[in-house]
Amino acid sequence: MFFSLILSALLALAPAKAAPAGVEPCRIYGSIYLETDPRLRSNCFATVYIEPEETFADVLVYNENNKLFADKAGLWYPADNRAFADYNLFVTTDRNLAEFSIHYTKVRSFAGCKTN
Repeated sequence: MFFSLILSALLALAPAKAAPAGVEPCRIYGSIYLETDPRLRSNCFATVYIEPEETFADVLVYNENNKLFADKAGLWYPADNRAFADYNLFVTTDRNLAEFSIHYTKVRSFAGCKTN
């Protein structure tokens, strides 16, 4: 009884730890390497799902031909090598395991984050 009372007092006085911040997909732009090998998943910045429908995607992505023009959210330059990419993202086929979803668009002006 005494031990539980002291333990509860210590827990009440201890500061609560903040939850780890989630991934903000609107801050991801530049050169992107999409990883598909599950063994290398731990080396990736985030997990994404490629959404077949534009309506349900969190970010609309436009593939840039030049890395210099991939300077805003949704503008991605596909990197050929993970070592030279700004972000390594793991692509999953299970929507429930992804931290956010993307959909590729063919129109540059449509690229970017969706606001709710």
